[in-house]
Amino acid sequence: MSSEPSDDDPAVPGMSRRRVVGTLFLVVFVDLLGFGILIPVIPLYAKFFGANEFVGSLLIATYSAFQFVGAPLLGRLSDERGRRPVLLLSLLGSVIAWTLFGLAGELGSLVGAANGLVVLFAARALAGAMGGNIATANAYIADITPPEDRARGLGILGAAFGLGFVFGPAISGLVSSGVALSLFRDVLPAAVPVSEFTMPSFTAAALSAANLALAFVVLPEPRRRSTSTGATAASRLRRLYEAVRSPAIGSLVVAFFVASFAFSAFESQFIFLTNDRLGYGTAENAVLLTYIGVLIAVVQGGLIGPLTERFGEYRLALAGAAIQVVALAAVPFSLSWTFVPSVGPVESGAVALAAVSTPLAFGNALTNVSLNALVSLNADADEQGGAFGLTQSAGSLARTFGPAGAGLLYVAVAYWSPFVVAGLLFVPVLVLLGGVAREQVRATPE
Repeated sequence: MSSEPSDDDPAVPGMSRRRVVGTLFLVVFVDLLGFGILIPVIPLYAKFFGANEFVGSLLIATYSAFQFVGAPLLGRLSDERGRRPVLLLSLLGSVIAWTLFGLAGELGSLVGAANGLVVLFAARALAGAMGGNIATANAYIADITPPEDRARGLGILGAAFGLGFVFGPAISGLVSSGVALSLFRDVLPAAVPVSEFTMPSFTAAALSAANLALAFVVLPEPRRRSTSTGATAASRLRRLYEAVRSPAIGSLVVAFFVASFAFSAFESQFIFLTNDRLGYGTAENAVLLTYIGVLIAVVQGGLIGPLTERFGEYRLALAGAAIQVVALAAVPFSLSWTFVPSVGPVESGAVALAAVSTPLAFGNALTNVSLNALVSLNADADEQGGAFGLTQSAGSLARTFGPAGAGLLYVAVAYWSPFVVAGLLFVPVLVLLGGVAREQVRATPE
């Protein structure tokens, strides 16, 4: 039986639990909004400094690599020093990182124009390390909610995470449009560099600065209920290895890793593809990414519950993986489908790409949510937190190596190869899920 938030909740001195959860939701949402703004920018910004698709993909992967290392360090620091100071520190780091990102050209020119790319990598690494604050935010929720309300609180943070990825690219498209850039050049001092790459970066920095001020003023330090959020990167790898060997969840964790690897390969090369084949810049890609993000959010937020009740997690995971086998492989070839008509000013290639992206987003949402749920359902009741930690670790590693491998294929083989390989990677996911489903049937008494 859940308890209603109270103004006298002892875990939140001087504030109702509902108000603190709402504030934390806003903090996480704005933090992820800043991250989402840079998604359409990063690949093309790297190309602006002369990087090829492989180096640009390494820049994308840098965030996840440093997040994997930084999350346990920030978690342990929050255990020792408090949740609030660590959240404030991470938000300050985000302000610095996104400001450096916007000034990469100016800072790089001090030691040679090519070194602007070095500044981008440094800023991206700092942002990734500070992006590990999600673990601290989860610990904050654990501190201020009783066990029976914890799932609801963590679900609210998950919603903030998803919304940041939906609205971030939309804001990026807005501030990098021709009209916005012309306005910025008129009102900003000449010393401020204005381009389709810098203005999204500065917007992300400004949002992070406002977020820092908000958290500093209104976010209290909770009384500690949870005791441990931090583990070393080595121990996370060891637990992941042990989970892979587990008869209960090993196949599911491997399936989650492979699925995340494949989809991150698609995400990392999507903007390179549209830029090379359609000539799309930041603003146009932002529209496409916003469309895909909205579709995923609709499925995860509204459709997944009724679908799960009717078909179950295994069927949905299998269906989502099967859809992605076909849709991912079709993505690069859809740009040349001459039988698809243009729609107003939108050329036929972009219309076809949007059409293919629709089932792709649907399939990704089904697979991602269902695999998370299956790992949780097959883990012991007292290991739920560890189960979600395993999927987070697997996802971080996949988003580190997936873009790097995809970028290498894009450069060394052909533009279509990362997408075809990503689609084929969902075949072993289908095999793994089918094997697990058969084991479940055998283990279920008549």
